This record gives sequence, C-alpha cells and structure tokens, in this order.
Amino acid sequence: MRRKKKKPLKTALFLFLLLTICGAVVFFYRTKQQYQQVMALESEVVKQAEKNGISEYRELILSMILTESKGLGNDPMQSSESAYGEAGRTSDPSESIAQGVSYLAESIALAQDQGVDLWTAVQAYNFGLDYIYFVESRGGVNDLTLAEEYSRDYLAPQLGNHDQEQYRYWRLFPVFHNGGYLYYNGGNFFYAPSVKWNQQKMQFFHYLENLW
Repeated sequence: MRRKKKKPLKTALFLFLLLTICGAVVFFYRTKQQYQQVMALESEVVKQAEKNGISEYRELILSMILTESKGLGNDPMQSSESAYGEAGRTSDPSESIAQGVSYLAESIALAQDQGVDLWTAVQAYNFGLDYIYFVESRGGVNDLTLAEEYSRDYLAPQLGNHDQEQYRYWRLFPVFHNGGYLYYNGGNFFYAPSVKWNQQKMQFFHYLENLW
C-alpha cells in the first residue's frame, strides 16, 4: 500500500505553529529574566519614590527601567544626560535611580501644573520638559502623532537634524507604525507607548508571582 504524501500546506502550517510556540517560549523566559533584573532594583526605586513624593508611581518607574535598560548596567534609568548633560557619566545604579526618579517627579509635577496627562510626563522624560508645554498647547493629551511631530519638527532640528534624517528602530510596534524609524537627535517618540507596554508585562509577571 502506497503512503500518502504530506501536503505542503499542512507541513508549512505545522512548521509555522512550531516556530510560533518556540518563539513564545523564548519571549516568555527572556521577559521573565528581564523582569527579575528590574525587580532587583525595587528597594532603591521605593526609597527614591518616597523621597520624591511619588510612591504611587513605583510600578511606572520599574516599567521605565525595563524600557531604558532592562535593569542592567550602571545607569538603569539612563539619567546621566539629565544630570550631567551627556550620556555615560553615571557610574552607579543608585545614583541613576536617584536622578531618574527626581527628574520624573519634576516632570509629573509640571504635567499636573499644566493640566496634561501622565503619559505626557512619561514622554517628557525622554524628550525633555518642554514637551509638556507643547502638549498643553495641543489639547493636553499625549499621543503618538504629537510625539512624532515634536520629535521631527522641534527636537531633532534643535539638536542639529534639519533634514529629517532617520535611522532604523527595529521594534514590532514601530515597524507596523512607520516601518521602524526614528529621527536622529529626535529622542524616541515611541517611548510612552513602550513604557505602557512594559508596564503590562510587569503586571503580568507580578500576577504570576502572586499565583506561585
């Protein structure tokens, strides 16, 4: 009796399913490792959040650390530029968190004063505090369209990119949004959505921890 040949479509679907499952498993364990790296800094985050009067934003700060550095390195909040005006000057995670939380607290306070939403304050952590005034003049709610406009038309030219030069930014959401591009010297206009997504991941693993 002759064996039936496997249909190419069925084989392709099986391989696709297998690759999807493998990818999901890798993503899960890699994200879990990153979560643990970030949570190792929680005590310092809590300390600085209390000091700056923003204890209720502990989870947000941890999500920002996941976005900035995945909890690795001497500058987990990438706060050297706000402290020294240039990257690479911070040599200790505690110093980085102290400066980063202080700057975030300043951003949140200004956002509240100007009547804009929290995610404007988060995006301003990446863009600088002038972004808060920009959003206030444009309706008071941060969104990707406003962030991209500010990056392209204000921040990038201010820092020398007058020709809207771009570079690749290989992340899933940016690829779907605009092919995966950012503007040179224009900060990361995907910053607030990235933090929001990472906050959901942090909440998920925190939920799993409570189950276990």
